[in-house]
Amino acid sequence: MIKILIAGFVLLTGSVQAVTLDELQLRFSQEPVVRADFTQQRQIKGMVKPLTSNGQMLIAQDKGLWWHQVAPFPLTMVLDETRMVQVMNGQAPQIVTAETNPQMFQFNHLLRALFQADRQVLEQNFTVAFTSLPEEQWRLVLIPKTSPLDKLFNDITLRGGTFLDGIELNDRQGDVTRITLSNQRLTPRTLSDDEKQRFVF
Repeated sequence: MIKILIAGFVLLTGSVQAVTLDELQLRFSQEPVVRADFTQQRQIKGMVKPLTSNGQMLIAQDKGLWWHQVAPFPLTMVLDETRMVQVMNGQAPQIVTAETNPQMFQFNHLLRALFQADRQVLEQNFTVAFTSLPEEQWRLVLIPKTSPLDKLFNDITLRGGTFLDGIELNDRQGDVTRITLSNQRLTPRTLSDDEKQRFVF
């Protein structure tokens, strides 16, 4: 679940010209709404074939994250400032709040920092290695140095250009999760009525 949340909140946005971490931080915080498709492959240690899922993602700075897995089974998750809601296969929503699971919402603060490329918060929690690549591409490698992240992950790598294009999470169990993001869209810059309802539970 934590991997899904991280994956969702590190959907970086904005046009990249001068590829520096400070530039990314500035640009990523300026887009109010980001929509994208995702494909996730999780290679579990000891398994020959990876587990694959796909769906859509929506991030609104004033609402939170909406993560909707379509296949191999329907799964919807919403994370905002005060709660996490999960709906699986049309069942009743499961709601977790900051009061019932405070550790979850320590992650919430960190995940927003990832989404905005907040350099100060990132450097408090990770050893950060940012590399500017040819043709306005970039790579950001995060090695956790605070608990509980350092108990879960060896490293998290983000790569992209105009948008974040890929996320790789290497966990302590030897599993690797790779998420490919595509069809990123910044317009319209406000949510439709239908999109607003996705955050209502």
